[in-house]
Amino acid sequence: MKKFHSITFFAALLAACNQEGPQNTTEKMNYPKIPVSYPQTATEAVSDNYFGTAVADPYRWLEDDTSSRTAAWVNAENTATFDYLSKIPFRDAVRKRFEELFNYPKYGSPYQVGEYYFFTKNDGLQNQSVWYRQKGLDGAPEVFIDPNKLSTEGTTDIGIIGVSNDNKYVAVSRQDAGSDWQKIHIYEVATSKKLDDELEWVKFSGASWWKDGFFYSRYPTPAKGSELSGNNMNHWVYYHKLGTSQAQDKLIFKDEKNPSYYHFGSVSEDDHYYILYQAPGTDGYATMYKDLEKDGPMTTLFEGYKNKSTVVHNIGNKFMVRTDIDAPNYRLIEVDITKPAKENWKTIIPETENLLQGCTAAGGKLFANYLEKATDRIYQMEYDGSGKKEIKMPGVGSANIAGNTREEYKTLFYVFTSFLYPQTIFKYDIATGQSTEFQKADLKFNPEDYVEKQVTYNSKDGTPVTMFVVHRKDLKMDGQNPCWLYAYGGFNVSLSPSFSTSRIMLLENGGVFALPNLRGGGEYGEEWHKEGMLMKKQNVFDDFIAAAEYLIKEGYTSKEKLGVSGGSNGGLLVGAVMTQRPDLYAVALPAVGVMDMLRYHKFTVGKGWAPEYGTSEDSKEMFDYLKGYSPLHNLKPGTAYPATMITTADHDDRVVPAHSFKFAAALQADHKGENPVLIRIETNAGHGAGKPTSKVIDEVADTYSFFFYNTNTPVKYIKG
Repeated sequence: MKKFHSITFFAALLAACNQEGPQNTTEKMNYPKIPVSYPQTATEAVSDNYFGTAVADPYRWLEDDTSSRTAAWVNAENTATFDYLSKIPFRDAVRKRFEELFNYPKYGSPYQVGEYYFFTKNDGLQNQSVWYRQKGLDGAPEVFIDPNKLSTEGTTDIGIIGVSNDNKYVAVSRQDAGSDWQKIHIYEVATSKKLDDELEWVKFSGASWWKDGFFYSRYPTPAKGSELSGNNMNHWVYYHKLGTSQAQDKLIFKDEKNPSYYHFGSVSEDDHYYILYQAPGTDGYATMYKDLEKDGPMTTLFEGYKNKSTVVHNIGNKFMVRTDIDAPNYRLIEVDITKPAKENWKTIIPETENLLQGCTAAGGKLFANYLEKATDRIYQMEYDGSGKKEIKMPGVGSANIAGNTREEYKTLFYVFTSFLYPQTIFKYDIATGQSTEFQKADLKFNPEDYVEKQVTYNSKDGTPVTMFVVHRKDLKMDGQNPCWLYAYGGFNVSLSPSFSTSRIMLLENGGVFALPNLRGGGEYGEEWHKEGMLMKKQNVFDDFIAAAEYLIKEGYTSKEKLGVSGGSNGGLLVGAVMTQRPDLYAVALPAVGVMDMLRYHKFTVGKGWAPEYGTSEDSKEMFDYLKGYSPLHNLKPGTAYPATMITTADHDDRVVPAHSFKFAAALQADHKGENPVLIRIETNAGHGAGKPTSKVIDEVADTYSFFFYNTNTPVKYIKG
């Protein structure tokens, strides 16, 4: 790395710090390079043989997340990273600005439990939102559970995951330090009293009540020391009777032949059936049911595992099912379980050119959520599909029905947002079809200063891809604007317009935000998803690279001003494109990414992604394909990579931090040039959910400071 003379370096920093107020976005800046001293990461002679090909894995030792050696490495890397960040002259100002933007009351949608309503509220800067309970919509709110009092660092996340049929009890999940592991506790609704029941080693589960207990899914107790990285197996279904110990829970369903499969379930609203979904991973699943009024095994309604069929509601023995069988954009059918053969199915909502993203039964009506060009529409209709009418939204954006919906509840709530419309909760009267604003964010932001639009560009193979673009109305398309390109592209996940307080900092500093709807996502149905999975995964990367090239060609930005960002599967995306086209971006921000595509399935729940990615053990062809884009295995010595800040967390037990650790070590070894290539490792945090506000503000401030500095962006709110 080139070293800078200290007097020259700090003089340049002082000059940068003396700017005040808004800057002209076309002003050319040239921040001095901040020198970095990287820790030396030891290598070991470790390799694996895949179909006759030896693949070295010199940083395998970093997979041991509990070793003192790994802890020392984490400390050394964080020291280098935070030393670098401390030298960015406007870092504190950026943090202060984001804290100012973030400091407003935030409400969750009401969750009805009989005559009570539960909701979350964060006063502004509380680490965790507090659960409140009130009697009726006009009642006085009372604190039900304050997670901030459950841990000194504010790292405990609480959620309601089930309600007893008599509305006397709620099941509450507790997650600590960002881990996916849940503990389930029971509270009395009327008194807020916590019962003695405590269930451990629960993951990816709700609590589906029936009679005096509930069904839930759990794993066996993991071996000591492997809680956050061990391979989770035997996700089985149990029934817990209120007032008993977990050791007395009854095993309801297991599949010893397929110990890696996941099992999720729910009880029908009429209390007659338990519906079970069995999934090898994140794609297709089998659908089963059990008549709770009879003894006997589960009955398979839809065999696995090529399709996705979800029971929405039932009237007696007639099940309403949202399915992609013969309908890649989904349809709603009625299946009489006494004669379930395909020829007896009845179509309630036929497939259309738009994705039927979801379907909900509430207040005696059906509500169909469609995705039209990656934006939401919600329609109300009768159980037979007749009487269709649209719920009018305040604009074009994202909307979803929230809370607890039942036949007897005649009011429901939905949430609407867009890039320029802060999240707002609406109350909807099912009988009249009237929507009223229920809770609006009180945020100092003028959407009239900005524009949001949707453009279409062609990918490498000519496939048209849509992309949302947001920026100031008066922005010049001169290629000098910093641009934040974010995407996901996988697992049938749809990215629609949503509001972000952190994004305001980008926009008010003359930036462009771009979000393409890549193949692999769910925006355009199951076919769109399949075009970006398994041995078509390269389409996702090509779509993203083409988005970057489009933004540069159209004058939104330039490669010197372009940053790319993504998390989890999106972190894989960023890792892949920065290794395939390191010349195209100024900044790369891969967060909690899947970086080792040859070993991802060996950790915690990674095996569940095999239907999406395939594994290195499937076949030589699949191994070759995965190795061909795996970020860890495509770094090349002597290559100049973009300024990179990898982010991960020590309690991430979904995408274990070893992915990011190994990628960072290899990147620092192979990188040539003055761009910083760093890793920021959060402690007592996980994959993202439940992260305390203090850590969110710190991480966002650091990420944006890194982005602004390495795109030479003149930043507002810098004081001398």
